[in-house]
Amino acid sequence: MKLSVVIPAYNEEESLPPTLRALYQTLAKHGIPHEICVTNDNSKDGTLKVLQDLAATEIPTLVYYTNPGPNGFGYAVRYGLERFTGDCVAVFMADMSDDPEDLVKFYYKMLETNADAVFGSRWGKGGKVIDYPPLKKFINRIANFIVKMVMGIKYNDTTNAFKLYKRETIEGIKPFLAPHFNLTVELPLKAIVRGYTFEVVPNSWTNRKYGESKLKIKEMGSRYFFILMYCLIEKYFSRGDFRKKPATPVAQTVSR
Repeated sequence: MKLSVVIPAYNEEESLPPTLRALYQTLAKHGIPHEICVTNDNSKDGTLKVLQDLAATEIPTLVYYTNPGPNGFGYAVRYGLERFTGDCVAVFMADMSDDPEDLVKFYYKMLETNADAVFGSRWGKGGKVIDYPPLKKFINRIANFIVKMVMGIKYNDTTNAFKLYKRETIEGIKPFLAPHFNLTVELPLKAIVRGYTFEVVPNSWTNRKYGESKLKIKEMGSRYFFILMYCLIEKYFSRGDFRKKPATPVAQTVSR
């Protein structure tokens, strides 16, 4: 099963080298067939040059694109999700906040269970956060509690971008609506509402060492609410029109 890793990057020239080296070395160590797909979201720093150098000299599985616009986290992820070639795809952050060893766990969990998706959880047993800003943590837990209550689900880390999906799952939850960080909520909620199976694996999160976070909390509240309401309406009023279709058995011809 070929793994694609989609990484959005805007002004990440300092974070990308250690992130991509660790990711490539980990996946290669475990012998996982893969590609690393980075979307340069029209960066204004040396991000593109870093990608060119790494692809040419160190990381043969690295492919990269430049998203000419419109730009934004969601657009950058969507740009990659339209272009990956693997059998499954993970969304991974450029700022070293996600652990490549956790991605390996996601991959093998998908192989083991044949789940349509594997979701990370930083807050359950085995999960871990390092240097998480207190205000951001408080808002995160409130937001995830609201999502759980409104949608009637047990999963406690919907806003965590770090997730793995089969190609069929990504195709089944299109079209995408969210242009910003609310895409992190749209992808898993649509998968759940549409009947795709998922497993939850604990993962760790480490605060970035370089640059600044692109998430602007004040700008995102209404956008998260919009996606949450959209998924709630689909859950109760779409009459199953978008649900995962059961596999149709292939008739076998028997020669006599």
